[in-house]
Amino acid sequence: MADRKATLQIDGQSIELPVLSGTAGYDVIDVRTLGKHGYFTFDPGFLATGSCESKITYIDGEKGILLHRGYPIDQLATQADYLEVCYMLLHGEAPTAEQYDNFKSTITKHTMVHQGLHNFFNGFRRDAHPMAMLCAVTGALSSFYHDDLDIHDEKQRLRSAYRLIAKMPTIAAMAYKFSIGQPFVYPKNDLSYSENFLNMMFSVPAEDYKVNPIIAKAMDRIFTLHADHEQNASTSTVRLAGSSGANPYACIAAGVASLWGPAHGGANEACLRMLKQIGSVDNIPKYIEKAKDKNDPFRLMGFGHRVYKNFDPRATVMRESAHEVLKELKIQDPLLDVAMELERIALEDEYFVEKKLYPNVDFYSGIILKAIGIPTNMFTVIFALSRTVGWISHWHEMMGEANQKIGRPRQLYTGEAQREFTPIKR
Repeated sequence: MADRKATLQIDGQSIELPVLSGTAGYDVIDVRTLGKHGYFTFDPGFLATGSCESKITYIDGEKGILLHRGYPIDQLATQADYLEVCYMLLHGEAPTAEQYDNFKSTITKHTMVHQGLHNFFNGFRRDAHPMAMLCAVTGALSSFYHDDLDIHDEKQRLRSAYRLIAKMPTIAAMAYKFSIGQPFVYPKNDLSYSENFLNMMFSVPAEDYKVNPIIAKAMDRIFTLHADHEQNASTSTVRLAGSSGANPYACIAAGVASLWGPAHGGANEACLRMLKQIGSVDNIPKYIEKAKDKNDPFRLMGFGHRVYKNFDPRATVMRESAHEVLKELKIQDPLLDVAMELERIALEDEYFVEKKLYPNVDFYSGIILKAIGIPTNMFTVIFALSRTVGWISHWHEMMGEANQKIGRPRQLYTGEAQREFTPIKR
């Protein structure tokens, strides 16, 4: 940390505030003592506020950089599998072969859920959104582990983390099976993490389901590329819930609820809705012109990113997988034709190139998920399943800090000043 000060001048009063430096990224002005001087900062949306100190993930949106524990995302997505990334997010370092084998074995042996959890699904309507089921059942997990919820015990925290990483694919697949009226499929220990999820999603008792390795590879990349993304809305929600001392299952359920919002986890769903709106390749020029018109409400979903002002580093790897899946499955789908033509235009059209509106990870992941037969209402569920490791890693990091305080944002009050109440005359 740099030994520097920022001086704030207000009405002749000078307030000195420490300037802190991390290992990368912007320096931050520590305003924690500002309240003692009668002031608070005002930053709706937390656009210029560092809410915590973390060692997990670093993003440089201007340069298109995403690092997990210092490792570039493109290297992780092409040279590691999802469980390796899970291990390093939780533990801070890439695992050795022995550590990986032990971690993988532990996760695999925790994929089953308590039989009593099956009963929770019977309380939902058949047309319930899978995210509603995922949110409720994730929170309900705490009722099965109530004697192992000491958040101040690191071993118990890690056990909870392992359970969540292991069981989220099972719960996600159960939500899907329930929604289509098919029996639940139990996890199989001889399959990889992504293969197991696909098997629980698509196998049925009447026939053997063989997992296509190209699809399994693409699924693993989707998990990896969505594993963590620094202090986004859902991760911040998990941290805020955790600051109250809530158990990890409740905190992750809070993250699921936050992710459900269309401005956050629903981006790839919105992308598919846009493709349906365009309808055919012949309609693309009209919609391209609408997208360029500032007065037209139409927006191209899946292009550009709030954080990445250059390009989304996850999209390059996801693009490769999208093209591999489409080539492997040889699908004739007009919406996928629209997607591929939009991609071509966005990468060549001067307007999009100049404004750096490149296809992002949501664009390509939506294409892959549609191509392999996953309905759009499951897209955000898969995002939540992928992001669970990021959420629980941030929660674990936060709970290991000394003198952790409950989160308590302040406000700029603009309501009525104090006034007298006049009772109703009866």
